[in-house]
Amino acid sequence: MDIQEIEVYIAPDGTVQLHVNGVKGMACLDLTKALEEALGGKVVSREMTPEARESGSSTTTDHTQARG
Repeated sequence: MDIQEIEVYIAPDGTVQLHVNGVKGMACLDLTKALEEALGGKVVSREMTPEARESGSSTTTDHTQARG
């Protein structure tokens, strides 16, 4: 089984960044949905890596959210 992980970075200004590793395709969005909602649900920007658009490959997805 592949390891799936979410790295959470919280900046001093309250901005939160989520980085997803080890997830295939766009499933990273499903993986982070509940966490995004718990953080307030306001996604300021979302950057998808090229791997996120490839089926069957690992992805890293960045989500940046404002805490509020």
